[in-house]
Amino acid sequence: MYQQEIVIDGLQYCHWDREYFQTLKASGIHAVHATLVYHENARETLTRFAEWNLLFERNADLIMPVLSMADVESAKAQGKVGIMFGAQNCSPIDDEIGLVEVMRRQGLLIMQLTYNNQSLLATGCYEQNDNGVTRFGKQVIEEMNRVGMIIDMSHSAERSTLDAIDLSARPICISHANPTFAHDALRNKSDTVIKALTARGGLLGFSLYPFHLPNGSHCTLEDFCQMVARTAEMVGVEHLGIGSDLCLNQPQSVLEWMRNGRWSKAMDYGEGSASNSGWPDALPWFSGSRGMENIYNGLIKTGFSKAEAGQIIGGNWFNFLQSGIEPAEQ
Repeated sequence: MYQQEIVIDGLQYCHWDREYFQTLKASGIHAVHATLVYHENARETLTRFAEWNLLFERNADLIMPVLSMADVESAKAQGKVGIMFGAQNCSPIDDEIGLVEVMRRQGLLIMQLTYNNQSLLATGCYEQNDNGVTRFGKQVIEEMNRVGMIIDMSHSAERSTLDAIDLSARPICISHANPTFAHDALRNKSDTVIKALTARGGLLGFSLYPFHLPNGSHCTLEDFCQMVARTAEMVGVEHLGIGSDLCLNQPQSVLEWMRNGRWSKAMDYGEGSASNSGWPDALPWFSGSRGMENIYNGLIKTGFSKAEAGQIIGGNWFNFLQSGIEPAEQ
């Protein structure tokens, strides 16, 4: 049954090369939300688009860009992997609201309002004081709604996240985070946030990043599926997906760019522990090309029906994105 489902991973930032694209294809994944940028400004973001254009040209037999959900269906039919672009920060729009539409026309489908720190739009989850969505942020949310760009609050603080849920005329996502009841990490989300998110039609993508899982790198497939099951009992299956946050084959310098950008001279440990300074050990059941299939089978073993497991590994993402990335009527 797994092969018949639409399979979508709601967030990755792996080392993108032909070998990895072959692994993605073998995994049965039909679309991946690929992080295009972390802290890059508008001009640097255009270079990232150009780099991906070359990857599409050289690997046209394996990957294709996704600009609509019809492209995901086409990727599945052709045996390719669709690539959806997202930004993990608002840096691609600089301080210019008109760049929201410019980036959307380039193919940026998803954008976080902040990445850990205070931004021009909202407060990140590592700040001590959360002032909520800013004046500029309110206008950007309205513009993102208009042009059909998904708002993502994965790295945002609680008040800012609740503000965004309330201010957005369209459902938003938390593409890669877990409930705090499973592991109380700064980036994980409270029951209050998850209930508010899903009550407005939003989607939560469960993360496979060990620092945000119960028992860390020792988290078992059963542990993970039990976390999903408890969340489903709280808010319903139809609001849940997978956003693995997988960062395979990336050097330490990439981790430092994620955490430090250009704003810090010192290593930012984020969660406050020097033991988290490097990449965590990978989960053995989510490595290679069987990870999503293992989750699908694990969910069924945990008590989900095949249809429900299919929703969680991709169907819910497909439905959420299908309505969310269509531009509003002018």
